[in-house]
Amino acid sequence: MIGILLIMTLALFSGCAQNQQQGKPKVKGITDENVKQIEEPTLKVKTTEGQTKTMKMEEYIMGVVAGEMKKDWPLDAYGAQAIIARTFAMKRLEDKGTNVISGSHKEAQAYRPQNIDDKIKKAVQKTRGEVIIYEGDYINGWFHSSAGGETTSAKVGLAYSKPEPPYIVSVKSPDQEAPEDIRSWSVSFGKDKIIEVLKQAGVKSVKAIEDIEILNKDKTGRAIDLAIKYDGRTKKMKAASFRTSIGPDKLKSTLIKSIEVAGNEVTFKGSGYGHGVGMSQWGAFAMAKEGKSPEEIIDHYYKDVNIAKKWE
Repeated sequence: MIGILLIMTLALFSGCAQNQQQGKPKVKGITDENVKQIEEPTLKVKTTEGQTKTMKMEEYIMGVVAGEMKKDWPLDAYGAQAIIARTFAMKRLEDKGTNVISGSHKEAQAYRPQNIDDKIKKAVQKTRGEVIIYEGDYINGWFHSSAGGETTSAKVGLAYSKPEPPYIVSVKSPDQEAPEDIRSWSVSFGKDKIIEVLKQAGVKSVKAIEDIEILNKDKTGRAIDLAIKYDGRTKKMKAASFRTSIGPDKLKSTLIKSIEVAGNEVTFKGSGYGHGVGMSQWGAFAMAKEGKSPEEIIDHYYKDVNIAKKWE
């Protein structure tokens, strides 16, 4: 009888464990593994208007989501952005050993509290305290507007010189709802602008730009290296570095389909917007509309990460 009771008890606990496992979300979920909980941090935010405002982290995150995403987006797209924004802020403050952060996207993240609405407030509250962890550390929370269908590596998209983070992988991205001028774009630069880029790259004297060629591409179709031909010579540049120098808001991505040199102009045609590393915002938009949670969106774009609740 004791043996039968023991078997029944083991079966009961086994069944409970299986049910708990089946009830878990696709992502690893919110975990406290290797993460020490803390009180919600207080920050000093240097605004673009020249003020310094003291506030709690969650108030800051609302302003960042409002600054980094468009109005009237799905709640859970805002939630995914909130998790990334919180992770970015925590990593930056930890690395710099300070509680001061810039409200400018050129230095940190865009902070626009005037754009906060009830949906953004709800999304931030829904993900309160959540950060992205890889092997106990905050990840580099890279994101961009549109991947053009597939994300890329940090080395290609950002000309990242350090070892490729293991949580950054190339994944398919549902960017079909991005605007037409992001899905397919064309931009022209005068040759004088190309000469400026060469000079920034250390070329002292340039008389004439002859041609620009894509030397190689990654599997997503993004240009890795460019060959800029001038005065009978050739300057090789990382496409990501070239994009940064010439203006990343003008040359929208390195997902370049063609380069044409005609007369005094160089015309680039391509798709996507941004460096293509990490989360695509337009991909998050589509996934949220399909019912994916913020955590599932994060899990799609970053490999083998955990989402930890850093504070209650």
